[in-house]
Amino acid sequence: MPPFNETHELVRSTVREFIKRHVLPHIQEWEENNEFPREIYQLAGQAGILGIGHPEQWGGTGADDLYMKVAASEELMRSTSGGFVASLGSLDIALPPIEHWGSQELKNKVITEVLKGEKIAALAITEPGGGSDVANLKTRARKDGDHYQVNGSKTFITSGIRADYYTVAVRTGGEGYGGISLLLIEKGTPGFHIGRKLNKMGWWASDTAELFFDDCSVPTSNLIGPENAGFPAIMSNFLKERLALSVMAYMTAQMAYEESLAYVKQREAFGRPIGKFQVIRHKLVDMATQIDIARQYTYHSTDLIQAGKNPIKEVSMAKNFATDVADQVTYEAVQIFGGMGYMRESVVERLYRDARILSIGGGTTEIMKEIIAKQIGL
Repeated sequence: MPPFNETHELVRSTVREFIKRHVLPHIQEWEENNEFPREIYQLAGQAGILGIGHPEQWGGTGADDLYMKVAASEELMRSTSGGFVASLGSLDIALPPIEHWGSQELKNKVITEVLKGEKIAALAITEPGGGSDVANLKTRARKDGDHYQVNGSKTFITSGIRADYYTVAVRTGGEGYGGISLLLIEKGTPGFHIGRKLNKMGWWASDTAELFFDDCSVPTSNLIGPENAGFPAIMSNFLKERLALSVMAYMTAQMAYEESLAYVKQREAFGRPIGKFQVIRHKLVDMATQIDIARQYTYHSTDLIQAGKNPIKEVSMAKNFATDVADQVTYEAVQIFGGMGYMRESVVERLYRDARILSIGGGTTEIMKEIIAKQIGL
């Protein structure tokens, strides 16, 4: 049975038209400007795109059909900019903890206006020097009456400059994973400062920031879920984030392959199209094969989540395999294009530099291998 039904294809066509009309004509300019207009969030909200995969009671499509999200993600990646997709989709990692564990007050306050594109939400976990070691984060939240006093910093935060709401991981208890909580912190809260916009190798169209908390006073009512129970919420969030990165990876590879396939049919060398040379044909065969395997295994992992399972091993494998494929295929695409592949006006150049973050974000390849090793009993 194919994974996508008529509803999924309707979603796909809606997102495809949105990208074609509102994004592709401007994406090169947005990449060079290192951001895209904030109004795009509102347009995406009006089109129902931001609500895909989120609860219906706050204006979403419902969270029970993961393939709807996969279909939308595949089409969003047709923008050719991973940074655009990451920033537009930062709500998909910021909102789930609020949706599942937040108080009714927090849900009512935040979710609807973010899904409408009126406000932007970001997730803030990573710290300077911390990387993937989430269990040992240092940002401290000390309870003082009906407020927490938060001190510490975060870095590499997607949508960090422009976000209005931040789902922030803090330490409210002792050392290790058992002392971590999640707080909603709003832009403009006293003691909360947004640092410089970070310049990155890729994902240029996304705004990425450092955040600083200096006796930042946050109401205790902004606690998301029970105190000291934030780590399981963070880990459950990672499963779908890693699946989303797998989709981004095989779609990055898919577009690099398609660009290469078109190029080899019209670029000539030694009197014939370069696609007629066996060495080039075999490159494209290998690219197509690896992409299809990555896609199908990601679909398999999606099936397991859809069936109510917790496929930690499979999603970790999907992420590692798909990101390796993205690295290999984009490398070969630039090689096929030659000097033109090194030019910033070339789509494969952007795909090549955007691919590099995918094996780092959401847990590095090395962390994924450690997770897989535990899952297979090592």
